[in-house]
Amino acid sequence: PDLTLYLFLLLRVCVCVCVSLPWHVPCPGRCVCHIKPWFSPDSVYHEAPTVDCNDLLLTGLPWPLPFGTHTLHLQGNNLSEMDAGVLHGLPNLTDLDLSQNHFSHVRAIAQNLSLPSLLSLHLEENHLSHLPEASFSSLLALQELLLSHNNLCSIAPGAFTGLSSLLRLHINNNRLTTINPMWFGPLQNLEVLMLGGNPVETLPEQGFLALKSLRSLILGGMGLRGLADNALDGLEGLESLSFYDNLLIKVPSRALRRVKGLKFLDLNKNRIKVINTGDVRDMVHLKELGLNNMEELMSIERAALENLPELTKLEITNNPRLSFIHPQAFAQLSRLESLMLNSNCLSTLHHRTMSSLPRLQEVSLHSNPLRCDCLFHWAARDQRTSRVVRFIQPQATLCSEPPELKARRVREVSSGEMSASCLPTIPTASLPSNVGVREGGKLLLHCRALADPQPQLYWVTPSGDSPRWSQGDFATKRYWLLPEGTLEIRKVTPREAGLYTCIAENTLGADTRSVTVAVQRRQKTRRRAPASDLKGPSVLRVETSLKVMESGEHYAILSWQNRRNYPSTRLSWQAVSSDAPAYSTRILAGTHSFNLTHLQAGTFYRVCLHLGTSEGSKHNSKRSKASRKPQCISFRTKQVAEPRASLQLSPELTSTAATLLMILVLILMLLAGQGWDSGKHPSALFQEIKSHKSLVIMQKTHGSNKNQPKRSEKLLFHHDC
Repeated sequence: PDLTLYLFLLLRVCVCVCVSLPWHVPCPGRCVCHIKPWFSPDSVYHEAPTVDCNDLLLTGLPWPLPFGTHTLHLQGNNLSEMDAGVLHGLPNLTDLDLSQNHFSHVRAIAQNLSLPSLLSLHLEENHLSHLPEASFSSLLALQELLLSHNNLCSIAPGAFTGLSSLLRLHINNNRLTTINPMWFGPLQNLEVLMLGGNPVETLPEQGFLALKSLRSLILGGMGLRGLADNALDGLEGLESLSFYDNLLIKVPSRALRRVKGLKFLDLNKNRIKVINTGDVRDMVHLKELGLNNMEELMSIERAALENLPELTKLEITNNPRLSFIHPQAFAQLSRLESLMLNSNCLSTLHHRTMSSLPRLQEVSLHSNPLRCDCLFHWAARDQRTSRVVRFIQPQATLCSEPPELKARRVREVSSGEMSASCLPTIPTASLPSNVGVREGGKLLLHCRALADPQPQLYWVTPSGDSPRWSQGDFATKRYWLLPEGTLEIRKVTPREAGLYTCIAENTLGADTRSVTVAVQRRQKTRRRAPASDLKGPSVLRVETSLKVMESGEHYAILSWQNRRNYPSTRLSWQAVSSDAPAYSTRILAGTHSFNLTHLQAGTFYRVCLHLGTSEGSKHNSKRSKASRKPQCISFRTKQVAEPRASLQLSPELTSTAATLLMILVLILMLLAGQGWDSGKHPSALFQEIKSHKSLVIMQKTHGSNKNQPKRSEKLLFHHDC
């Protein structure tokens, strides 16, 4: 069977490229008659006797036409009227091409036209503006009708009456502004419908309910801004759907879930910013998905693509702002083989993403600013895994960071050259520098970052507040911090204008990005707005009090309060001496305290808090510079305490010492009594005891006792005691 299929495909290719054979019949002047291959709308091959009269500037039908004509080409002439009688003698005419002529009325073409074998009628690039009722009712066998690139502004509800055999209808690239469900009532067998290129912003609810046999629906380039949940109802057999080049700001996920049999989905070139969780889910027959050429796409969230068991090819390319793919963005894509991610703004593809795709065979990552660090270990040349994922264009898949690996091919970098942990990085493309919003509208500020350990994200508002929790209101119910780092502001007022700073922080460090929000007031408000509301982050007068909350010998805890968001806050300090070095550190936005360490004890220090926007800001006016004078304070660290000698004895040791002392006193008294009684001179006694290594203790006595010295005497203790 495989060999038979191969031979059939080979034969079809050879037929398509073969040179046409001459058809030896009387041929109209300047026309060419030959035998050419032809495929019917339902893909049946024919060797078609063809009369080719293209581009001859004809104003009337050529005559006489050979009796057996199957295909008649009249493209690129000046026809505006057609003599149906010329065609009545052609019972085998199957394909009639009248494209690129000057027909302005359908009646001039199909009226009194009786062609029982006609299957395909080409009327592209004429000047048709309206299709009346039963425009083609005499062409009962017609299977393919091409009306694209005309000036159609209106179509009567019953314009296609009688076309029950029609398989393909092309009415794309006209001037239709609405879609009427009544058009499709007679088209029970229609398989392909091309509506793209018409300025239709919304589709009717259940507008395609009559098209039970439809397999392919092309809705590209229409200006669609959204779909009703039931817009695609009734299309149970639909296999291919294209929304190419529309104005969709989100995936029409609820409408797509009604199309159970969809195999190919094209969402390319729309205005979608985020592929949210569950946007493409439970489409169990989907095989290919395109998310390419989106100027505003910046993030693919957790489980954005979920339970697509038949998906084999996923294309997410040429999205200049796409900088974040959640590590668990792809869930239950058990058969995905090809992942195309080239020409985005991705810094990495997380190793968790790769491990979630067990059958992945090839990945395309070239033309991305790749950061070859801990998250990219899976791509290292010495990484040993059970499967090898092939890089498409590996020569062009290069490291952009860190500097020491810049311009190195990813596949040539070893895991030992990549860092073991990753600092947070907020991609520049994830946040614009300026955003405008109308008063009363809703604003979403998206901020994303990847690192290891996984960073925590929070925002600092223009007033210096920091909403840090998920799904909760903050302050006066103005701000909502959504999962993954999106800040939502509902019913925006002028006081929400200013500078917003996103901070991504983990145990290794932090990264920040700021965006200026400008609020456009309603026109009915004539009151002059404050400068801060009109010019974004202009600096208000701020009272910042820098205080020393606690100090020790080698540290000092500082505290301050801000009423504005200054993302470039800096703290500097220096010991008050002529040769002491000065130190400085950047303070994260929203921080109101800092612990200075490694200070010298007993030393005077001067600390200054510098508030302001980044250098080169457009708002660095004289007034704002004056209001941002550094706040300084001086203090002295504590002296090192002098050590105090002390002897502490336990109660047991104290009792023993007292007992020994009493025994010593008694022995001394006995020795002294013996010495005096024997009449020895004190000096003799001194010499006697001296020979036994005696201990001399000075003792002061009082009173007039004759047996004791009046001032002081030396008591001699025997060393053995």
